[in-house]
Amino acid sequence: MLSSSIKQFKYYKQLAEKAMAQITPDQLFDRLHEDDNSIAIIVHHLYGNMMSRWTNIFTEDGEKPWRHRDGEFEDMLSTPEEVYVTWDKGWSRLFETLQSLDVADLQKIIYIRNEGHTVEDAIIRQLCHYSYHCGQIVYKCKQLKADNWQTLSIAKGKSDQYNSGKFAQEKSNKHFTDNLNNSSS
Repeated sequence: MLSSSIKQFKYYKQLAEKAMAQITPDQLFDRLHEDDNSIAIIVHHLYGNMMSRWTNIFTEDGEKPWRHRDGEFEDMLSTPEEVYVTWDKGWSRLFETLQSLDVADLQKIIYIRNEGHTVEDAIIRQLCHYSYHCGQIVYKCKQLKADNWQTLSIAKGKSDQYNSGKFAQEKSNKHFTDNLNNSSS
């Protein structure tokens, strides 16, 4: 479960990064309206959540007193460099913590806002949360690129071709992200 979860987190991180690589640096800050979240805002929120949830998980609540969640949805990051540094810091915190765990840790209880979760349940909770926001990033990038978007998945109208290639291979037992850089999902 732990190894698979780490692979899934890396997969969603990479999807968002491949999407962000297709837009201009200024587009990280684009908002459709006042209540819309730019990609920079989404990145700032993910960072705040990751730092809070994955710092000292066995000794402190996952909602740290120093976290100001509402402020994460304000324009705090002002340069593309700040966006990418913030992005990398949040993901580094997550991966450092997950890689420090062992199987016995997965059934230990940790708290998020005073609600007990097994570490395993907390991982699943955050995997869903982060994939949701990575999906938002991908969607926003796709909208910004319009006709110039390079798909991150199986191209429209190419499912039969993709499946034919997959079924031409021998069956194997591996995680679908093992060839992350070599094929579509």
